[in-house]
Amino acid sequence: MKTTAARTGKPTYKFQRLEVYQLALEYLDLLYELAKTFPAEEKYNLTSQLQRAATSIVLNIAEGSTGQSDAEQYRFLGFAMRSYLETVACLDIAERRAFVSEEQLHDIRELGYRLFTKLQAFRRSLEGPGLQSPVSGQQDQ
Repeated sequence: MKTTAARTGKPTYKFQRLEVYQLALEYLDLLYELAKTFPAEEKYNLTSQLQRAATSIVLNIAEGSTGQSDAEQYRFLGFAMRSYLETVACLDIAERRAFVSEEQLHDIRELGYRLFTKLQAFRRSLEGPGLQSPVSGQQDQ
């Protein structure tokens, strides 16, 4: 499932070449596989929530890199980080409800932590003296 655009001959967009984007896709794949093991009664609740949050990480990385301003990309990376934290909460719930074990989550949590630190680093790399908040027009502190 780790097919990159370059290997398939499809057009490659800037975000598809980002390591953080590829990592987000790997994380999404693991979460989708894990969600398949959840009880059927969770299909429209926790399963759906986990899958939507994981998908949102990938989509916000892509959407933020559309050649807009650094401030706009910064904002979308913030959305991706929030969605990542939502997946962490979903995993906590799944573990608490005994849908999964701590052992099952170990590798997922490790990959997720790597993803989160890369999202943070990418976002920090966009910070600078001229970064304007896209909402207020004031500089972020």
